[in-house]
Amino acid sequence: MTNSIRSLRFAHGEMTQAELAARIGVTRQTVIAVEKGRYSPSLEMAFQIAHVFGVPLEQVFQYPAAGGPGSEGGTT
Repeated sequence: MTNSIRSLRFAHGEMTQAELAARIGVTRQTVIAVEKGRYSPSLEMAFQIAHVFGVPLEQVFQYPAAGGPGSEGGTT
């Protein structure tokens, strides 16, 4: 899973990782890990992040499409 958190932070007044963390109730280290793709947030945290930026969840987090690297190869 990839995300656009870094670009969204900069598009929203260069929000710091600490500011985002405070707004969603987690530590700065958690925001860093999510932003770098080392940690997948809970669904609740993902929605909180999207809410902070005022965008749909899909604009923050992206999951590889079927048929891409790492997919099961099935169709939907």
